[in-house]
Amino acid sequence: MIDTTQYAGRVALVTGARRGVGRIVSEHFLSRGAEVVGLARGEPTIDHPRYRHCRVDLADAEAIQAVFADLRGTVEHVDIVVNNAAVLTSQYAMIMPAGAAQAMVNVNLLAPFMVSREAAKLMRKRKWGRIINIGSMAVSLEPVGDSVYAACKAGLSTMANVMAREFASFNVTCNTIAVTAIDSDMLRQLPRDKVEAIIERLPLPRFAEGDDILNVIDFLASERSSYITAQTIFLGGVN
Repeated sequence: MIDTTQYAGRVALVTGARRGVGRIVSEHFLSRGAEVVGLARGEPTIDHPRYRHCRVDLADAEAIQAVFADLRGTVEHVDIVVNNAAVLTSQYAMIMPAGAAQAMVNVNLLAPFMVSREAAKLMRKRKWGRIINIGSMAVSLEPVGDSVYAACKAGLSTMANVMAREFASFNVTCNTIAVTAIDSDMLRQLPRDKVEAIIERLPLPRFAEGDDILNVIDFLASERSSYITAQTIFLGGVN
């Protein structure tokens, strides 16, 4: 049975909220009583009285700062951040366009940095916060063609670990969930046989489902995880 009050009084901010994991996470928070602020470049795909959509190009650091400047005047607090938005160009390094590589750095690494630091400024006032990054199994498996993507996700975990130390004094934790392949628009960009070959290498050789991710998010977003920070949790048995 769903606890519709689990996140009552909490404000969750989710990047990439229009589709895929971001939409799943946003709808999960809404179904359990949270107010949700979704950040994405496109139009909203969620219609809910407790959902607010902010259109922003997450590759633009100044645009992210502008969004938070507006939020400071319209929301009292931000309690939970899920840095989910990501872009992927899977291609051999020797033919990877520089623009595609730069886009991955901007969205997959710089954007979570900007969102986390601006959110932490709001969390500091209430002495409570949870920053959760959506990482990737690519960090451990290092699949061919994903050099920049994997490097960004590795950097995301390291960034979160450093921030965890910086933010600990005002009771804000920072952790990362390294997800395995889940049905999404991003995954559909890749050849199915390539993805299945990677899945077969996992100790738990199956695709991830929404609940696999949500179960960990619920724990990391709760009071029960108050003594856990600077950690990366790999799904599917990856290490």
